[in-house]
Amino acid sequence: MHVAWLFEYPTLCGGELSLLAAAPHLRAQGVQITALAPPTGPLAQRLAQLELENCPFAACEFPDKSAARAILERLLLNLRPDLVHANSLAAGRLCGPVLRQLGLPGLAHLRDIVRLGRQGLQDLACHHRLLAVSAAVRHWHVAQGLPPELVHVLYNGVDVARFAPRQPLGVLHRELALPSHAVLAGSVGQLVLRKGLDVLLEAMRLLAPVMPELHLVHCGERYSQKPEAVAYEERLRKAAAAPPLAGRCHFLGYRADVPDLLPEFAIVVHAARQEPLGRVLLEAAACGRAIVATNVGGTAEIFPSSLRAALLLPPDDPPALADAMQGVLNDPHLATTLGHNARARVCQTFPIERAADGLLGHYLELARPI
Repeated sequence: MHVAWLFEYPTLCGGELSLLAAAPHLRAQGVQITALAPPTGPLAQRLAQLELENCPFAACEFPDKSAARAILERLLLNLRPDLVHANSLAAGRLCGPVLRQLGLPGLAHLRDIVRLGRQGLQDLACHHRLLAVSAAVRHWHVAQGLPPELVHVLYNGVDVARFAPRQPLGVLHRELALPSHAVLAGSVGQLVLRKGLDVLLEAMRLLAPVMPELHLVHCGERYSQKPEAVAYEERLRKAAAAPPLAGRCHFLGYRADVPDLLPEFAIVVHAARQEPLGRVLLEAAACGRAIVATNVGGTAEIFPSSLRAALLLPPDDPPALADAMQGVLNDPHLATTLGHNARARVCQTFPIERAADGLLGHYLELARPI
């Protein structure tokens, strides 16, 4: 079976990492994968590392969808895949009408909770199947008009051997020249409003007088060039540089070594305002980290309240976030319990093998004559 994977941007974020993690397992089952992706950037580099063929296609550089669709149509006529898999909602919108015109089976991943107009819904409905990364995502899109029978839930998976518990080695303490008694709270994600880093910084400000040893380490950067996104990052950095946070908030930018960094954190905090299914939560849980997160989107599907695998809070509540962080950091038994239960949950429900098998099942069903 020959499957074409369509990517829109050259970046390597959660959606790209989630699909690429399944590649070795799919190839072992005889799936030939050709990527249609920008020819340069972190994504192209990772495709090369995985020895996946990349047919250059930079959709984001075209002035309008019609021009991009014309090029995409020619590429697909040349490749003649058995199935096209668009790895994002935007990529799904782009290729949906092309696939319908060519008569090619297609599916698109829904990794976002965003509002769609009538045209967007029509573009996505051109696919034979849509994969929502959580029940919350499925509910959102069905509620705004996508046919329920078209939208299936398929959770992302994580490599639980690569992301695994270990004792901290002091890697970040040395890199950041921090004293050994410094306690590290970790955060991973893009510098965008929906990730709620401003809320986390306010919680850190509240904790500063009572936990002077606490430092925040953030991995991630801003990709959007929109003025509001630029201004948001500027506000974050200004807040982090002002007392009482000056010298206690560290922005590392994009890091390819997240599997090595997560075990260095005493706690992982995810203050998102909206989260379809946070990949960093799966990775941190696999590493056995104590997690404090907001109860938004699909997060409660990762951490059902009955399992006591993470502390989940309402969004946009810095005092509650600060109290939860302090409670976990001051209670080693609680932190250990949360980490142990989180690891068990991910190993049972979110291993990459299970996600890859599920994806393969969709491929086999869709690649049959329609």
